[in-house]
Amino acid sequence: MEKIWLKSYPEGVPAELPPAPFRSVRELFEHAFDAYPERASYTNMGTTLTYRQLDEMSMQFACYLQQTLGLVRGERVAIMLPNILQYPVALCGIFRAGLVVVNVNPLYTARELEHQLKDSGAKCIVILENFAHTLEEVLARTSVEQVVTTGVGDFLNFPKNVLTNFALRHIKRAVPAHSLERSITFKAALQAGQHKELEHVELGFADIAFLQYTGGTTGVSKGAMLSHRNMVRNVQQGMVWQGAAYEGFEHIIAITALPLYHIFSLEGNCLTVMAQGGLNVLITNPRDMKAFVKTIARYPFNLFTGVNTLFASLMITPGFDKIDFSSLRVCIGGGMAVQPAVAKDWRAATGSPILQAYGLTETSPAAIVNPIGSEFNGSIGLPISSTDVMICDDDGNELPVGEIGEICIKGPQVMEGYWQRPQETANVMLPGGWLKTGDIGRMDEAGYIFIEDRKKDMILVSGFNVYPNEIENVVVEMDGILEAAAIGIPDERSGEIVKLFVVRTDPSITEQDIIDHCSENLTNYKRPRVIEFRDELPKTNVGKILRRALRDE
Repeated sequence: MEKIWLKSYPEGVPAELPPAPFRSVRELFEHAFDAYPERASYTNMGTTLTYRQLDEMSMQFACYLQQTLGLVRGERVAIMLPNILQYPVALCGIFRAGLVVVNVNPLYTARELEHQLKDSGAKCIVILENFAHTLEEVLARTSVEQVVTTGVGDFLNFPKNVLTNFALRHIKRAVPAHSLERSITFKAALQAGQHKELEHVELGFADIAFLQYTGGTTGVSKGAMLSHRNMVRNVQQGMVWQGAAYEGFEHIIAITALPLYHIFSLEGNCLTVMAQGGLNVLITNPRDMKAFVKTIARYPFNLFTGVNTLFASLMITPGFDKIDFSSLRVCIGGGMAVQPAVAKDWRAATGSPILQAYGLTETSPAAIVNPIGSEFNGSIGLPISSTDVMICDDDGNELPVGEIGEICIKGPQVMEGYWQRPQETANVMLPGGWLKTGDIGRMDEAGYIFIEDRKKDMILVSGFNVYPNEIENVVVEMDGILEAAAIGIPDERSGEIVKLFVVRTDPSITEQDIIDHCSENLTNYKRPRVIEFRDELPKTNVGKILRRALRDE
């Protein structure tokens, strides 16, 4: 295949990656420990860990897992934490013991948690005690042998109750650590690991680093097996793509608002920033927008990652317009389509364009990214170094430039497969190592890729394909509209019609106002026939609007 995107590569970005600087994620952060011991690594709620402190604490936790619990190479440990300092300590400790990380959403229901723990076979879980009541419901039916609980008041010098706003909506009751079977506090686990000697465990490219579970939007949640090769290479891809973007700064400061248990933040912030000795400013509760704005105003940050809904909400938060964005060099939008109206407003407010990027859990995740310094163009960008992309028909045949089909990806970041699901793996893989993404898109003559939508989200109106993103982008251009989501609903005459869900910031906007706007900007069959106003739209915990939830109502 002709790699037409290479002609659009920025100067200095290689077509292929050089040899990998690390052979495992463990080598990546141990390099940072050795090279930048006195630098700040993570900060949260007024407390900061240097790389030396992270080194010491993660070694203690590794010794606890290996020497006290007796966990052996390749066994799985679950982390069920929001963005707090215990997360990187646990993460690094798990790898230092030669184990596999299973990231778990802290807001999972008991049913979702049980599935993930049973499917992964996790032997230990690190969990915020605020959510221990969920674990208590399912613990006896899982393979978990040890529970490590932590509260924000029992680690370092955190003030108590700082998570109140974050947790109130999700807590039935907090379960004290001592009441959970086979439990120990995080602080006690670190103490148990003191003065013990860690036995070295070999780790290499082929070993599994993460069982990273998909959101389950296309069925049962599946664990993508992401190897050390996948993760190290994807970090390397991000670094060569960003090039000299941070030149002139002593070290990178990243605003990390998306949860570290999500692959976007895990790779783009946690690992990539650590590989360069940078600082992650952890935002525990990004839904508290006022506190969020106050926190980031204190840092001359260089990297900001987010999703469309986060960008939109920030811009209407008091105090946002007072933030100094002069140090911001890279702003990446992923997880969902960035809407042109949001990108335009963000550029005007911050002076920095949103670089739309694309990836999946199955691609570790970065695969397609816009060049650093480019303006928003509606595309998801170019295939990054050592990555091939083709647009395929339903039979897996490559389509010509400009035609719409399924986006397929090949590269060192493509997962090893789904955990214990060979048939599910076969369903998404084409011969030669190509991953079928399930997303519909096209490639232009310059190699830029434009995503149209998920296959399953496409609406069929009288035989015409309608892509929800297009409708949503048009509607949010209206002043007074915060968010919109389009789905297809059954219709006797045309098969399906478009139903639109809208969140207003201006309550005076009417259905007719939206219809009139759509009539001016969309051809007839694309126009919504049913409009419903909502106070909010259902979203994942990284802010991606769940059209599926709207369809299932």
